[in-house]
Amino acid sequence: MQPVAALLGVLALGVCLVLSLDVVSAAVALGLEVALLPVLRIPVRTLLLRTAPVLVAVPVTMLSIALYGRPSGREWFDLGFAHVTDGSLVLAVATGLRVLAIGLPGIVLFVRADPTDLADGLAQVLRLPARFVLGALAAVRMMTLLGDDWRQLAMARRARGLADTGRIRRGASMAFSLLVLALRRATALAVAMESRGFGAQGRRTWARAARFAGPEWAMVGVLAGIGVVAIAVSVAAGTWRV
Repeated sequence: MQPVAALLGVLALGVCLVLSLDVVSAAVALGLEVALLPVLRIPVRTLLLRTAPVLVAVPVTMLSIALYGRPSGREWFDLGFAHVTDGSLVLAVATGLRVLAIGLPGIVLFVRADPTDLADGLAQVLRLPARFVLGALAAVRMMTLLGDDWRQLAMARRARGLADTGRIRRGASMAFSLLVLALRRATALAVAMESRGFGAQGRRTWARAARFAGPEWAMVGVLAGIGVVAIAVSVAAGTWRV
């Protein structure tokens, strides 16, 4: 499955969900997504690990909107700089559900996506500039080395007897060293790619053709259909509001 299909489908779903801030449309979209999760056959542990950032961000987002959202209806309490009302609570719930409804497919559909396949689709299907796509692909590939670099830095400092005290200071020093190492590697990679003609002008050929056919269109249609169904249910229930 071409990852660009997931990207286009998530964008279509996001456009549908940002048109309104009601609870019903977000809840319907999230319910349909959860119902379709078993089709992907993703292990529960992997799903929880990948969606952990979204699950952490949602309560923080809801709390901030509940405190500082537009006041309306009954007031529950007022702290001077923050207040909680019926309207701000409803808006907080709607926003939290909407973040989940957009973030969940945006994460789970890319769990098994290959960066090279995504780059092929971006360049051949979406016609993005090859220089940008190849640079982004190289950066993603290099990201996997950061963990190894961090472990090597830690072992080197421990061998010198510098890793016994001052955990915060040690972490800041290692982070700076990792930044310097990443910049040096990026410079060397850029020179190597330029020397191999990755920045040359003209039409570029690709080793693998990016296929965008029936399954890809079906994924886009399913994700866009979830957004359309959510809007239709919200309008029918009378909760739709721009």
